[in-house]
Amino acid sequence: MLQQHGEVQVRAGAEADLPALTDLYNHYIRETCITFDLEPFTPEQRRPWLLSHPQDGPHRLLVAQEATDRMKNPHNGAASASGRPDGGLLGYATSSAFRPKAAYAPSVEVTVYCAPHAAGRGVGALLYKTLFEALADEDVHRAYAGIVQPNEASTRLHTRFGFRHIGTYTEVGRKFGRYWDVAWYQKDLG
Repeated sequence: MLQQHGEVQVRAGAEADLPALTDLYNHYIRETCITFDLEPFTPEQRRPWLLSHPQDGPHRLLVAQEATDRMKNPHNGAASASGRPDGGLLGYATSSAFRPKAAYAPSVEVTVYCAPHAAGRGVGALLYKTLFEALADEDVHRAYAGIVQPNEASTRLHTRFGFRHIGTYTEVGRKFGRYWDVAWYQKDLG
């Protein structure tokens, strides 16, 4: 799966992306409340997460990156030594198991993270568009998203994609010396 929109390419995440994905997620751990992880990860610690998202099926990892000249014209230049086209990571989106019990299998939890320099460029929307297109052929009935409050940009993005607010867990997490609410959103699929 490869989708290109102007200067941004979306594709399935790969092992070669692990350092950049880890750096991006660690930024949100250190600087924001939008994830309740408290300690940054090493790429090796993050590897099981990466491996839990195969290139097909209901649990996906998609990455967005800057499109390079090679991507725009495959007859112009070469890929990087890793075999992956060069281009800066702009963000990623995932669909993951909602809960571990088997009856929850038709439900997924989705999330999207954008690099700080990519905010406002439509990267999150492009990632979600591509993710939901990929999930259309899967046995997925509902998608859920938890949004730490306040986060107006994430709320707007999820509402734009047809999510509706179904409830809020109040003061459910503690980070940076205070308690945070998490609003839960649901999208019907399939």
